[in-house]
Amino acid sequence: MAHKDEFYPDWFEAAVPADSFRSIFKWGDPREYKHPNRKLYRLMRQTFKLGDDWFRQPRHLGLEAVPADLPCALDAVHVAALRTIVGPQNAHTDAYNRARVAYGKTMLDLMRLRYGVTENFPDMVLWPRNRVDLRAIVDYCEAHAIPVNIYGGGSSVSRGVEAVKGGVSLDMRVHLKRVLAFDERNQTITVEAGMSGPELERILRDAPNVLQAKRPYTVGHLPQSFEYSVVGGWVVTRGAGQNSTYYGKIEDMVICQDYVCPGGRDLATRDFPAAANGPDVDQLMMGSEGTFGILYSATLKLRKYLPQNTRRFSFIFPDWERAKDAAREIMQGEFGFPSVFRLSDPEETDVALKLYGVDGTILDTLISLRGMKKGERCLMLGTADGEAGFSRHVKRMVKKICARHGAMYTTGLVQKSWEHGRFRDPYMREDLQDYGIMIDTLECTVNWTNLEEVHTGVRAFCHSRPDTICMTHMSHFYPQGCNLYFIFIAKMEKLDEYVAYQRGILDSIQRYGATMSHHHGIGKSFAPWLEGDVGPEVMKLFKTLKRHFDPKGVMNPGGTLGLDLPDSEKRFMKK
Repeated sequence: MAHKDEFYPDWFEAAVPADSFRSIFKWGDPREYKHPNRKLYRLMRQTFKLGDDWFRQPRHLGLEAVPADLPCALDAVHVAALRTIVGPQNAHTDAYNRARVAYGKTMLDLMRLRYGVTENFPDMVLWPRNRVDLRAIVDYCEAHAIPVNIYGGGSSVSRGVEAVKGGVSLDMRVHLKRVLAFDERNQTITVEAGMSGPELERILRDAPNVLQAKRPYTVGHLPQSFEYSVVGGWVVTRGAGQNSTYYGKIEDMVICQDYVCPGGRDLATRDFPAAANGPDVDQLMMGSEGTFGILYSATLKLRKYLPQNTRRFSFIFPDWERAKDAAREIMQGEFGFPSVFRLSDPEETDVALKLYGVDGTILDTLISLRGMKKGERCLMLGTADGEAGFSRHVKRMVKKICARHGAMYTTGLVQKSWEHGRFRDPYMREDLQDYGIMIDTLECTVNWTNLEEVHTGVRAFCHSRPDTICMTHMSHFYPQGCNLYFIFIAKMEKLDEYVAYQRGILDSIQRYGATMSHHHGIGKSFAPWLEGDVGPEVMKLFKTLKRHFDPKGVMNPGGTLGLDLPDSEKRFMKK
């Protein structure tokens, strides 16, 4: 119980200067904040062995202005030509506009911006207006060996947008956000790549008014970055939303695509639900992360929007083993899949119950009376979606299986609390980093057989650093396995220390046999491990495709997907 006089930090909420580094690294709405609650603050203070004095004064707020004198390495003739292509109002060489698209949202990016590190900025930012602009930009840049980098919503956590070789960065979200086609009979919608998640769902959920449709629709793709990510970014990184166990990952939702590629090539696939026309070109292009060409538009499959049928649930299991067994049985039960489906390990469960307002309540007391001990108990939560009878049946079967594995049903209220913060949790990162505390994530895919080896091995490395929190959950499930999502919180302020720690986690993920990414993509961050994951023959295939689509190597160069990575930088971890 908190006392009135108990110290609580005065978290930063002042107006952020418009030209500052903080205005760039701050998550989301500049007026929005989410502070750690008192229980989470107390946990961090205890874990990191910090007194209240540490939290009385922020360490470094990043309020300094972006330097105005960052040089542009592009020749003036190229600047003028590119400005002519898109129009002067859509071409920018000033430092602030270049800084806005220089980095994504991994902790390395945020730390660099906070400390004023201005490396790997593009020389020029372009706001293409249409497909004609994209064609002209690619043709000009290829002819003059100017690197082309793509920026969507900017939520990349794999250094996917970073202009390591300079050149131009195309900000797709400014103009390329139109609906190009809607076919209610086929249940598809075609949108430009810069369409944001909220705008897409707003249009679809109001389809009777906006699209003259018979009913509302949804794509069902709701990643944590939903509010500040775009369709193109989802597709080229093979992203996943928080409802993916039912709706699928983005590659399950795309029916066809349209790319602008170097060499004057246009690559557009057809809008059929399936074909046997050789290898699937759509799947080859998804995940290419801007290295083969620029995704102009995607046609997405639609589902009926039926929020009135959503059934929420949550359970507490006495231990990790029974929780995992229940999750696997649910996914292999042949009765349908939940939509949101999450299972937290014991360490994350204890933190989550603080975040979701359960810790210290009557419900928490009831959980303890059932013998569910802190440090052992595990939280499962989720929803069932779809047709009313289907969602009722899925929830009923989930409850039956969980009860068989000794779980206590804790109602849908815990799930509702999670939903309330599902898109707002990233706002806490600035608060923590203001006081030298880093929070970041890495994720991978496992099968049911190697799940525990990966979970144990990676967490052992995370905890090899003293006084570090490592929360782990599964949030995307399949009959054959799931993802593992590691969230680590540590007192850490030095860039080199962060890079070394992240490298050790990635080494462990590969050493214990997981994939290097389930849905974040590869980018430049994880590229050194890619060949060790997919094997040399697959990497040769990727490089062959790269030579075909981009023989001059102008598309997103500098290590993306490891396509131009020196052998000396590659890492191969063996058990």
